Amino acid sequence: MKDLISLHDLTPEEVEDLLNLGIKLKAEQKAGKEHHILKGKTLGMIFTKSSTRTRISFEVGMTQLGGYPLFLSSNDIQLGRGETIYDTAKVMERMLDGIMIRTYSHQDVLDLAKHADIPVINALTDLLHPCQVLADLMTAYEHKGKLKGLKLAYIGDGNNMAHSLMYGCAKAGLDCAVATPDDYQCDADVVANAKDDFKKYGSELILTNDPKEAIKDADVVYTDTWVSMGMEAEKEERQRVFMPYQVNGELFKLAAPDAVFMHCLPAYRGFEVTEDVIDGPQSIIFDEAENRLHAQKAVMVRLMAD
Repeated sequence: MKDLISLHDLTPEEVEDLLNLGIKLKAEQKAGKEHHILKGKTLGMIFTKSSTRTRISFEVGMTQLGGYPLFLSSNDIQLGRGETIYDTAKVMERMLDGIMIRTYSHQDVLDLAKHADIPVINALTDLLHPCQVLADLMTAYEHKGKLKGLKLAYIGDGNNMAHSLMYGCAKAGLDCAVATPDDYQCDADVVANAKDDFKKYGSELILTNDPKEAIKDADVVYTDTWVSMGMEAEKEERQRVFMPYQVNGELFKLAAPDAVFMHCLPAYRGFEVTEDVIDGPQSIIFDEAENRLHAQKAVMVRLMAD
């Protein structure tokens, strides 16, 4: 594993290894055991898209691993203001040990990884969000004691979260049901790749327009904001289209009795999810948010340790 761009690129064994390492590092951190595995290493963190959880988790994680996190906003670097990705990659590889990037265009991440001879971590693009799904899988495992054989239902927009959840479920052995409205379905190329993965590794992918079909007997219920960053002009139309896909108490009752609710945050109560679900006893959203720290530490160790 040279980079982390997409969970589609990883084998099931690599995904399992990252989850096991994340759980181990979490246990050590909770026990007060220092693990300065990346002492002397520097991670450049490029943010052209702001975030609460991504910045905190990578910055704290790198610090706990004994390394140095270097925050680089779009105002701090020349990328996007005339300098090519090639030049940026070649400069950064001379001074850094790894690059994390959270941005809009997925092609920018691919190009950065192509030209940089140091590891590149995709911390989010408009197409994929692999780090979040590693944290999601880790959290589901902690609460369910297993992953293989579970069913995850995703209700909402066919966005980067839906894409990476499909890839992650296929590699971890979960069945995955995705319910999206017409005209808001998942990317066709991602779906084709995911179908290949599900067929190869033996679990099931269900794509539907019916949230009731998707959520039936699900062990994990997942949703995301309907209006992602950069889509503010579509807010009213999206709210109208997606309201039948709201995860509310009535819909949640169709899931398994011991189902857990997950959301990558930020959440907008009263829209994609109601308060009784997201703030209810089956919600594990804050365990999920915390596990961004531990899952991403596992990624950094596997990519950047000597």
